[in-house]
Amino acid sequence: MYGLQQFRKLYILLVDSDPGACYRIQQALGEGFVLRNATSLAEAKQCLADSLPDMLISEVRIGQESGLELCRFVRLTPSLRFLPVMLLTSHATLQDKVAGFDAGADDYVVKPYDARHLVARIRLLSRMKRFEQNPD
Repeated sequence: MYGLQQFRKLYILLVDSDPGACYRIQQALGEGFVLRNATSLAEAKQCLADSLPDMLISEVRIGQESGLELCRFVRLTPSLRFLPVMLLTSHATLQDKVAGFDAGADDYVVKPYDARHLVARIRLLSRMKRFEQNPD
């Protein structure tokens, strides 16, 4: 089993319009992560322009906006194409999941989530994307 101390803190951009959900995710992740919150697509895009995170985690529904649109934006932006994207949402149908993956998400986690499972999936996605960028 891997100890958390061997990992550096990952910088995660969390996009969710619900402050309560952001707080719960921050509590679930603990101190092994640096979390920056955005509450709209415009704010998320500005955060991505300011500083490239290690990972993007987004709700599917961001107020009246769509996290799927954000996924498409990331995949169509050359400087962001390797950015790991996780959708963390209460939208749980098979159709929702397929739409998320079709939009460019690398992972799709349904709320409610177990904190340990969420952390493990974040670490796995981070390792997979690092390998994709640097296969040697």
